[in-house]
Amino acid sequence: MIQSLRGMNDILSEDYERFEYFLSQASTIAKRYGFHYIETPLLEETSLFKRSVGESSDIVGKEMYQFTDKGDNDVCLRPEGTAGVVRAFVQHKLDKKGGIHRFYYHGPMFRYERPQKGRLREFHQFGVESFGVDSVYEDALMIMMIADILKALGIGYRLKLNSLGDQHCMPAYRQKLVSFIESCGDAICADCQRRKSTNPIRVLDCKNEHCQNLYVNAPKLIDNLCEGCQSDFDTLKTILEQHNIGYEIDTNLVRGLDYYSKTAFEFVSDNIGSQSAIAGGGRYDRLIEFLDGKPTPAVGFALGIERLMELIVMPESVREGYYLGAMDALALSPVLLAAEKIRRSDKAVVEYEPRSLKAHLKGADRINARYCAVIGENELAQNSIWVKDLVEKTESLIPLNDFFV
Repeated sequence: MIQSLRGMNDILSEDYERFEYFLSQASTIAKRYGFHYIETPLLEETSLFKRSVGESSDIVGKEMYQFTDKGDNDVCLRPEGTAGVVRAFVQHKLDKKGGIHRFYYHGPMFRYERPQKGRLREFHQFGVESFGVDSVYEDALMIMMIADILKALGIGYRLKLNSLGDQHCMPAYRQKLVSFIESCGDAICADCQRRKSTNPIRVLDCKNEHCQNLYVNAPKLIDNLCEGCQSDFDTLKTILEQHNIGYEIDTNLVRGLDYYSKTAFEFVSDNIGSQSAIAGGGRYDRLIEFLDGKPTPAVGFALGIERLMELIVMPESVREGYYLGAMDALALSPVLLAAEKIRRSDKAVVEYEPRSLKAHLKGADRINARYCAVIGENELAQNSIWVKDLVEKTESLIPLNDFFV
């Protein structure tokens, strides 16, 4: 028997109800905040992610589904969503038009990593990107939007916050950090040795417990911010406090991608094990420039949908639509015609096998239908359909000519 590839799971009906509910809630909230949907391809040039995500990241170094296609092009399945949206933003010359552009998206991403609960090789993200707003208030808007989405889904969280500085304060901090890393000698892991020369700040994100113990005494970027970055960070904290959004400062929060600067944030849950991050993002003011666009301020976030699935509090199930059945083979034709009328404005599910009324009522219960509509020998003779409201517990005999006119 052929099975799905490891870490690439089917989404069956019961799970899809949660999946669909999440998308409905998140998309509605994004639209309320003034964002518009964008769709980008699953397959992109590998260079897009090397230039944006960064070769020092685990995603590019270890996890991409990369291959050469029949046209000898170096391509890969997208491992994250931001780079593709930025590529589209530049390709369609939106950077040249100026103004503010706000997008949201959702879809599958692909990373070759060890599958575990909430972490798959094919997984789904919901993301938001904002271009053209050089204000920390837009950073706060992103955090408030995530908080609204999680609240709508009934999911508790803790918010971690940090500032990664910018081109004014990062170079001096980088020198301090490299000096500290070098003082650790060979005590750090191989990944940190590699990151030391590519993107030193990423060592702070190392998951090796021994390295983390060493980095407790590392210089903190938050203590080395320039005046502008410090002012923005203080303003962000004030905004969150005004909106009753609690946060904790995590000086080792650097996010997993190379393109972030200034604000970095992560929402975590204490209910999904060690891999606790459920959403995260930050500001990336220089990424558009890195991808040959006009320098444009930008900020965004992404939520991992699979991470949230078990945490979502679903609304109480509501009976909806019609179940239709025949008690006599001759009644199937008018049953189908009745279903056709219903589907113009409501859901209709038809049982093709003639069955008893009791069996049809059980069938309606199985699909959680609001109404059970049945045609039998007597209804055929009267050119009518018997309908029971399974919520109100009322029943009626309706002429077929009057049914869903």
